[in-house]
Amino acid sequence: MTDTSTPESSVSASSEAEASTATAEETKTSETVASDGDLFRQSEIAADYVEGLLDILDYDGDIDELVSAGRPMVEVVGGRLQPLVGQRGATLEALQELTRLAIFRATGSPSRLLLDIGGYRASRRKELAAVARNAVEKVKEHGDPVRLEPMSAFERKCVHDVVNAISGVQSESEGVEPNRRIVVRAAD
Repeated sequence: MTDTSTPESSVSASSEAEASTATAEETKTSETVASDGDLFRQSEIAADYVEGLLDILDYDGDIDELVSAGRPMVEVVGGRLQPLVGQRGATLEALQELTRLAIFRATGSPSRLLLDIGGYRASRRKELAAVARNAVEKVKEHGDPVRLEPMSAFERKCVHDVVNAISGVQSESEGVEPNRRIVVRAAD
């Protein structure tokens, strides 16, 4: 026997399409809401990973996990943490990458986690703001472009932010890692 009840199947198909559309809209809304939750989850995973590293290395530090400016962040504060920062933040950058890998392993998606140890990034941000303002002054005084020393992505972003906030000058990155640097010049 053959079922020829096409009216029911077309009704159920249109109901399924409407339900699918409604579900897609709900998913978009929940993805927006869940994104902050996902970011906080990433910071929790990172904090657990960093805490494990501190235990292995026998370092003491208080760990704060947060979400700031749409990025998961972990801050480690305490005494005797300078070896974890390393020369010019090299060890900190490596630990940040390892922590990002731990997040990727746990979630299956990449992370833009920002790791700070001993307030290094905050103090480096202030130093870089002074370097950027000094370069801007030289450009405005002499008119020649100023090439800064090679910097990490974090450091370059700090300098770009300061330069972009000042009228009459612009900045751009040139070169290839690890020798990528910023050039500050008069705006066109």
